[in-house]
Amino acid sequence: MVEIRNLEFSYGSFKVLDNVSLTLADGKIYGLLGENGVGKTTLLKILSGLIKVNKGECFVDSRIPFDRKPDFLQDIFFLPEDFAGPDISIELYAMQLGVFYPNFSAEKFYRIIKDFGVDYRSHFTRLSSGQQKKAILAVALSIQPKLLLLDEPSNGLDIPSKSLLRRMILENSTENQIILISTHQVRDLENLIDPIIIMDRDGVILNASVEEIASRLAFSIELSIDDTALYSFKDLRGYTTIRVNDSHIETPVDLESLFNCAYENKDKIKRLFNKKRF
Repeated sequence: MVEIRNLEFSYGSFKVLDNVSLTLADGKIYGLLGENGVGKTTLLKILSGLIKVNKGECFVDSRIPFDRKPDFLQDIFFLPEDFAGPDISIELYAMQLGVFYPNFSAEKFYRIIKDFGVDYRSHFTRLSSGQQKKAILAVALSIQPKLLLLDEPSNGLDIPSKSLLRRMILENSTENQIILISTHQVRDLENLIDPIIIMDRDGVILNASVEEIASRLAFSIELSIDDTALYSFKDLRGYTTIRVNDSHIETPVDLESLFNCAYENKDKIKRLFNKKRF
C-alpha cells in the first residue's frame, strides 16, 4: 500500500506539489492524469526515492522511499519517460537486472518481448525509440515489482503498439502489485486504468474508481447544449455532456471528457466526490 499525506515539494521557490494526499491499494492499475508541469513525474520520483519531500509524509508498505534500502528497491521499478538503454543486448540487460529482483521471471520476459515483436538479442542502441520503449516495458513487466511506476509509457509508440501496450500491462499485472501510470495522453490508456487520479498545480482534484465515477456522473451525447450541465463540448457527434448522475443510471465513462470537466469544475468535482453516499 502507498500512503501520501499532505505532501509538498518545491524546486527552489517554485512549488510543484501542494498538500497532496493519496492512498493506493494493491491489485490496482492507477492512472495519474494531469497537464504537463503539474508534478506527475515529481510524484513518481518521490515514490521511487529519487527525491525527498519538503513537507508531509510518503510511505510505500510502511517504508520511507528516500531511505532507498535494498529491500525497498527490490520492490519498485521506475520507468522514466525518456529511456535510453545501454549498448548491450536486451536479454543481457534483463538477466543482469533480474538478479536483483526476487520476482523476476525470465519466462515472462521472453514471452512479453516476443509479443512486442522485438528481438531480445538486439542492442538497445540499435533500436528506434519506440522499440526501446517496448523492450524496457517487457523488462519492467517481467520484474514483477510490488510498485511499478510508468511515466508516459505510450509516448513514442504508434497506434497498434499503444493497443498492445494496454493488453500487455493488463495481462501481466498481479493482485499484489500496484501499477501507477502517469500520462497526459488520456485516450492512450482508456479501458486500462482504474482508479483515476486527476491532478493540477493545487493537488488532487479527483481520486476515484471508474465505478464510483459512473455512479456520480452521467455521460451522454446531446443534440443541443445544456447550460445546466457540468460540462458540454461540441464535436462531430453533437454535444458531449456530463451531468451529476441524479437518475442513478450508470453510463460509460469518457476519460477525456472527464479530464476536461474536472479541470473546468475543480471545486464542484472535489465536493461531489468528497460527499458520502448512504
